Amino acid sequence: MSDVQAVILAAGMGTRLGRPMPKPLTRLDEGRTIMQQQVDNLRSVFGGDARITAVVGFKATLVMEAQPDLLFAYNAYYDSTNTSKSLLRALTVSGEGGVLWMNGDVVFDPSILEDLRVAIEADQSTVCVNTAAVGEEEVKYTVDERGFVRELSKTVVGGLGEAVGINFVSSRDKAALVEELRRCADTDYFERGIELAIQDRGIQVRPLDISHRFAVEVDFEEDLARANQHPVA
Repeated sequence: MSDVQAVILAAGMGTRLGRPMPKPLTRLDEGRTIMQQQVDNLRSVFGGDARITAVVGFKATLVMEAQPDLLFAYNAYYDSTNTSKSLLRALTVSGEGGVLWMNGDVVFDPSILEDLRVAIEADQSTVCVNTAAVGEEEVKYTVDERGFVRELSKTVVGGLGEAVGINFVSSRDKAALVEELRRCADTDYFERGIELAIQDRGIQVRPLDISHRFAVEVDFEEDLARANQHPVA
C-alpha cells in the first residue's frame, strides 16, 4: 500500500511526562525512541515509500534531525493549542485521499496497522478503541444503532471503551473533518473535531476494537514502564 498517507502528531510539549525533549523522542528500553518504533511500524506494514508527515512544534529541530526522511508540518502555536490544531495543519497539507494518523506518544503492536488496513482499503473512517478498559481520564466512545461512533470525548458517560490514539479519516470525510477542526477551540483534542463532524455533518466512523493488541499512550512514567514491559516488533 504505497499510497498510504500517515501523520504523527509530535508538536506537543509533553509536560506530564516531565522530560526535557519532545515526548516522541523518549527512548524505550529496547533502544528505539517512541517515534522510531512508530515509523518502523508504518514502514513494515505499508512499505518503505509510505508518505509519513510529522507535525512538529516544541523543539522541532530535534525531531526533524532524528527523522530526516519524513515530511514535516509546523504548528507554530504548539504551546497554546492542542491536537485538533496539529491535525488540522497536517490534513490541510496532505495529498488527495484518506489519512491515517496517530498521537506521537503511542507505543503499539504493528499488528494494529494490519487490522486497520481493511478500513483503509475500504476508505472507511475509523477510530481504534480498547474495550477492555474505560479510564475516567481517557477519551471514551459510544455507538449508534448501526454501530457507528456517536460520542467521542473524555466526558462521555457509559463509554464502551477508550480511543487509543490511532485513527483513519476517509477521502470522502476529510474535508468535513477539516472544517470541524477549524471550529474547534485551540485547547480541544482532535476527537472533538471527529465528534462535531459526526453530529453536524453526518460522517460515519467505525470503532475498531484492538483490545487483543498492545497499545499504550505514554503520558506518565507508569505508562512508559508498561511500554517497556511489552516491547513491540
